[in-house]
Amino acid sequence: MKSSAVVAYLLFAAFAQAASLFGLNFPEPPAANKPISGDSPLLQCDIDQNQSLDVTQVNLVPNPPQRGENLTISAAGILQTTIEDGAYIDIEVRLGYIKLISQTYDLCQQLEENDIDGLECPIEPGVYELNKIVEIPNEVPPGKYSVIARAYNVDDEQITCLTGEVIFPAY
Repeated sequence: MKSSAVVAYLLFAAFAQAASLFGLNFPEPPAANKPISGDSPLLQCDIDQNQSLDVTQVNLVPNPPQRGENLTISAAGILQTTIEDGAYIDIEVRLGYIKLISQTYDLCQQLEENDIDGLECPIEPGVYELNKIVEIPNEVPPGKYSVIARAYNVDDEQITCLTGEVIFPAY
């Protein structure tokens, strides 16, 4: 449950932040990406770097996300190292070429505040699965949204990197 909770949190945080800023999408993925099993536009990025979380599956319902509807995010992954207080997530959200968000969040604090399956730090290695429902506002403007989320442990070692993009058509 726990590793998936981290994956789900990363997805939740990226989607929630994008949605709260008028949209949901993900930046152009870097070259070192690999598809993630499941039904979503997400890719695991920075695969040429050592990462302690292998995201094994992500499903979005509906895919693509729709304005004014709930988005269910189901994710699974395998965490190889302990995540402790001080871990953080860097999130960037773009609408086309316009950067909407570039912010760092305390991973453990976000897990507690968003009640991700009761998960709290420290998070031990293991296999995790998570489901999270996120509301997509009706007011999301049309456009191509890109997101990249990189999570790091307290020692600045990469936990994981996720990227993707979503297009909301004109009304």
